[in-house]
Amino acid sequence: MTGMLTAIGLMSGTSLDGIDVALLRTDGEAVVERGPSMGRSYDVAFRRRLQGALETAKMIGERGERPGDLDEIERELTLRHAEAVRAFLTENDLRPDDIDVIGFHGQTVLHRPNQGLTVQLGDGDLLARETGIDVVYDMRANDMAHGGQGAPLIPAYHAALAAGLSRASGEAVVFVNIGGISNITFVGSGSEIVAYDSGPGNTLIDQWVEAHAGIPYDQGGLIASEGRVDAGLVERYLGHVFFTDKVRRSLDRNDFRPPQGAEASLEDGARTLAHVTAAAILRSARHLPERPKLYVVCGGGRLNPVIMDDLAALAGSEGAAVVAAEAVDLNGDSMEAEAWAYLAVRSLRGLPLTFPGTTGVTAPVTGGLLRKAAPSD
Repeated sequence: MTGMLTAIGLMSGTSLDGIDVALLRTDGEAVVERGPSMGRSYDVAFRRRLQGALETAKMIGERGERPGDLDEIERELTLRHAEAVRAFLTENDLRPDDIDVIGFHGQTVLHRPNQGLTVQLGDGDLLARETGIDVVYDMRANDMAHGGQGAPLIPAYHAALAAGLSRASGEAVVFVNIGGISNITFVGSGSEIVAYDSGPGNTLIDQWVEAHAGIPYDQGGLIASEGRVDAGLVERYLGHVFFTDKVRRSLDRNDFRPPQGAEASLEDGARTLAHVTAAAILRSARHLPERPKLYVVCGGGRLNPVIMDDLAALAGSEGAAVVAAEAVDLNGDSMEAEAWAYLAVRSLRGLPLTFPGTTGVTAPVTGGLLRKAAPSD
């Protein structure tokens, strides 16, 4: 399959906040034409069901198992994605026939790379039937079957975007995605790509403020801005073996846990965890081939000025600049959804999704399962 395809990418991340939808026209290689995007938030009740699903998923021993109510949640999650696609098409005056493929991430509820086990809730067959569009999904599993960590998958898209950035010749750039878990992609002056999870992102702050203030996240870093950094807590997190281990590995949402309730006030806990989010990125960047001069930040964490200020200060001490994706004409909200559209096209063309330098896979491999939509009458 060659030429340009029109793809929709769907992303529901570890923050459990909702669905991002983005449209892309691409050949799956160097040509990327970014289109419209939108986000749809989950209601509080469904978000809590997803939080419960994370606990239920701990019982899973095989990828196909759906203990408890996971089957029911998977169906509802898929139907919500289908509704998001329909709303997106209507909003942008598009028809299903205008779209060649949907890249469907689903909702990660379990990720144990050391066991070769990753589970994303999402029914590709149902989504294809509901939308009338071909669907590529389950894009992590083949990487893990070939010795990879199953994450991160976005670096192939980051490399395509880096080619369009204005930067000094030979200047390395790092894309930082601060979602529930943070990850970084290093793009060198040549074709070298190195990527890995860099530590906890928003998940610790989200869990902390939800437990102590009853709200899903610290909007605009307002709570953190009223607190102080607890250096002891910071060192406890940064002393985790994850940051010193020579082998980079992908993280599960539960690999780092928020402090105990009595360890900090609401404000000091939020402030400390914001600093941990920033410091973890720079600590993990020590494993890169060289220190970059530019960090481009996407994901929800870029909207927290406390995280961004700490990251800018820490990177600045190493002679690097930090900018939000929008400063280089990219979309920090939709980048992951765009990536899933891009990866779906690569999957259709049999191109690699992951590489030894991104997931530790033994050789570049493609991935994903294709579910064809029923022919329209």
